[in-house]
Amino acid sequence: MASIYQINKGVSKPIVFKGLKAQYIAYLAVGLVLLLIAFAVLYISGVSLFIVLPLILTLGTLLFVVTFRLSHRFGEFGLMKYLARKGLPRSLKFRSRRIFTSLKNSDYGRS
Repeated sequence: MASIYQINKGVSKPIVFKGLKAQYIAYLAVGLVLLLIAFAVLYISGVSLFIVLPLILTLGTLLFVVTFRLSHRFGEFGLMKYLARKGLPRSLKFRSRRIFTSLKNSDYGRS
């Protein structure tokens, strides 16, 4: 008697929702929650709806545009790689070789 097993073929693929890839879904969700909180705070504090609504709609539109643009430009891991590359120094300057010569004579590399 043969058994039938289902094979999940999408195990290692990134999550994609309406063109957003991987972490950009979370960025959009966090941004929308922050916009909702900002709307509530501004409305409760007594700011006019004629000011609050256009402001929140503009920021929401900007959030969507920027998030989709980043997702399209960098993909799943590209933004993290881009930010990591920007964090690296262009060059290192040493005024003395003492740090390297002391490594040779110390017990640093011995187990």
